[in-house]
Amino acid sequence: MAVRAVIFDYGMVLSNAQEPAAYTKLLEITGLPRDTFEPHYWRYRLDYDQGTLNGRSYWARLGQDAGILLTPEQIESLIENDVLMWATVNEQMLAWVEALQKAGVPTAILSNMGEDLLRYMRQEFAWLAAFDHHTWSCEVGLIKPDPAIYTWTCEKIGVPPQEALFLDDRAENVEAAKTVGLYAIQFRNVDQLRVELESTGLLNGLPLPDPEPTVRNSR
Repeated sequence: MAVRAVIFDYGMVLSNAQEPAAYTKLLEITGLPRDTFEPHYWRYRLDYDQGTLNGRSYWARLGQDAGILLTPEQIESLIENDVLMWATVNEQMLAWVEALQKAGVPTAILSNMGEDLLRYMRQEFAWLAAFDHHTWSCEVGLIKPDPAIYTWTCEKIGVPPQEALFLDDRAENVEAAKTVGLYAIQFRNVDQLRVELESTGLLNGLPLPDPEPTVRNSR
């Protein structure tokens, strides 16, 4: 069966990889080496994305666990650079989203997302408005890979899971999507995605992602 809707993760799918300068700034502020910083960064990330923690309490918790004292000013700078680290978009993927939307395909975003990055995106990314629905974990109190967040999103766009495609960079999120009936592909890059879509025929003549980089005139 061909799909009728496409649901996108944001991080590492619609966005690019972590912006290096912002990441370096996080290391400089905390004074932690990368191999120490990384486990602390991810330990409470799902709590942040689910809204259990906000930016200030997340970074305070990280500092406490890492044995470092972070001033309020440092925490604000950490929040700012953490947002900037995830705020560069994948222009090729956005061009494909636009092509799908022009073809009349319902599109949605389903993303684990903290409130600070979400606030920035709503201010800076006008292209968000073209999606039929957004599911942000910090607003619904659910988080991938909880199956409920996938069914919630499908209900909101009015398409049963068996008629929707979900794209995410994390294997555990892809597998959870499959358990509720979604077609799901683990995204690595545009070329890989195009090959998988061509081989499965899921889009049944609908636009495929263009392997050539695309420069958009505006957001």
